[in-house]
Amino acid sequence: MLEQLLIFTRGGLILWTCKELGNALKGSPIDTLIRSCLLEERSGAASYNYDAPGAAYTLKWTFHNELGLVFVAVYQKILHLLYVDDLLDMVKREFSEIYDPKRTVYNDFDETFRQLRKEAEARAEEMKRTKQVGKPVNNMLGKKQGQQQRLAQDVGNKKKSDGSEADGGDSIKNHKLENGHYNGNRTEENAVANGKENASSNIGAFDVNKLQKLKSKGGKKADVVPGKVGKKSEALASNGSKPEPKKKMTKKNRVWDDSPPPAKLDFTDPANEGGDEHIEPITIDQGESMMDKEEVLSSDSESEVEEAEVDNKAATKKKGWFSSMFQSIAGKDNLERGDLEPALKALKDRLMTKNVAEEIAEKLCESVATSLVGKRLASFTRISSTVQTAMEEALVRILTPRRSIDILRDVHASKEQRKPYVVVFVGVNGVGKSTNLAKVAYWLQQHNISVMMAACDTFRSGAVEQLRTHARRLQIPIFEKGYEKDPAVVAKEAIQEATRIGSDVVLVDTAGRMQDNEPLMRALSKLINLNNPDLVLFVGEALVGNDAVDQLSKFNQKLADLSNSQNPRLIDGILLTKFDTIDDKVGAALSMVYISGAPVMFVGCGQSYTDLKKLNGKSIVKTLLK
Repeated sequence: MLEQLLIFTRGGLILWTCKELGNALKGSPIDTLIRSCLLEERSGAASYNYDAPGAAYTLKWTFHNELGLVFVAVYQKILHLLYVDDLLDMVKREFSEIYDPKRTVYNDFDETFRQLRKEAEARAEEMKRTKQVGKPVNNMLGKKQGQQQRLAQDVGNKKKSDGSEADGGDSIKNHKLENGHYNGNRTEENAVANGKENASSNIGAFDVNKLQKLKSKGGKKADVVPGKVGKKSEALASNGSKPEPKKKMTKKNRVWDDSPPPAKLDFTDPANEGGDEHIEPITIDQGESMMDKEEVLSSDSESEVEEAEVDNKAATKKKGWFSSMFQSIAGKDNLERGDLEPALKALKDRLMTKNVAEEIAEKLCESVATSLVGKRLASFTRISSTVQTAMEEALVRILTPRRSIDILRDVHASKEQRKPYVVVFVGVNGVGKSTNLAKVAYWLQQHNISVMMAACDTFRSGAVEQLRTHARRLQIPIFEKGYEKDPAVVAKEAIQEATRIGSDVVLVDTAGRMQDNEPLMRALSKLINLNNPDLVLFVGEALVGNDAVDQLSKFNQKLADLSNSQNPRLIDGILLTKFDTIDDKVGAALSMVYISGAPVMFVGCGQSYTDLKKLNGKSIVKTLLK
């Protein structure tokens, strides 16, 4: 049953709702659709599923781009209403005829909608009947074909069995198999022969012959040579004792020049930290961080967006020079999908060359096409420039953060509540989590914020020493417990210690892990659920292309699946590293933001502590479309 149908403008003004339905929607599916789908340039999708406690809806929509109207239908997710798409098209057609921009109330549309709904439901019922009538005919045909195949198979089996009886059975007794062993069991070979016949008649069935060959090949290893009966078994039988389980081999330290090996290689105990006390900390001041500097965009001609020429070539081939020139002067009635295809294809190829994931480029082009179909092309305007302008607006909307990313303000808010602000750095192996954690610490220090580092990478060798080196250079306290410890417990104790000594921020370093590593992802989920950090930062490389989609989607999916809470903590922000190595291949930023909805909060662009800056969305968009 249809729950609700709404008509509203792109500005958010509701023009008409179905009063006849009158069902109060649970949750806020319409707001979620606008926020998560329409504003995020995902309007090219066919439908949207809304899941909330006590509510599960499916939403479908269509646009009237020329009038700027949106038509949305809401129904229960468990139902499969076949008439919704037809109903939306009919409502769109009828409402567009009576629409007036100066008018805000359309009570007279209720009767029209009632008739359209009955007509759409009648069509759906008629389609169901035609499908049900067609099913018995297909079943009868299938039964007849199956009977004919069985009869033919029985006749073939009889002929083959007669032929095998006439041959005589003496030659089969000592038949040599492919692996070189003799087998006198006749029934097994008959089973193999029957398996071949069945395989020829049933192509999709399991091949018994292959299974028999695998068994025979595997049996070769299990054969016992008569002259070499196991001496171990005889010795065990004589002693009457059970075989002792093999001890796990442990790695031994290498010994050089007959010198005694060191007793221990783990130097992370607090007892050994006294050796660092006589080393003077390196006071470092590399100047102002790039986070506090405004990036100036150059207005050179090179940074201007180039226009695609594919549309012009296609137009001149089809219509000629005069007709295309006349169309650009007079303007085109309404844009159709075929008019947009050449420009969209060129735009998709351009995005992919800038390292945007193919899936994301396709969805963006689909969303832009949905927003342009039906619009009137203005005079002296080319289709390629219209498509490019629409894409530029879409990219700016995607890269603009949906929430505040002012960490300094959030830190001061936590400071007023007398608790530390906790940031957890997560990501795959080798992306630069520890290095960029030190850059964030340096930036916070410049704003007179006390920082503590928590060494929760208890998995990788040298991770604690690396973080300790950064802490000594920056004169920052570090909380560590060595290796092979539970990182969730280490983080909890670090937060308690930061609360005791009055640190404002705790930066938690975690082990790098691939998105498919179940045990490490479970440990990360435990760390986040146990400590409930204020910010979960995903550290990703700017070098990745299609893998960015896989990394972020699986990280979010694992954190959601392994959480015990109804509202699981997902990735809150992105730190993009190695941004100085990619030239104009900046598409990873777009792919990561699009797939996760999280903003890019930091960009690492060098090897010194000052090489950390904000993401300039307009600069990224110009680079993508250049």
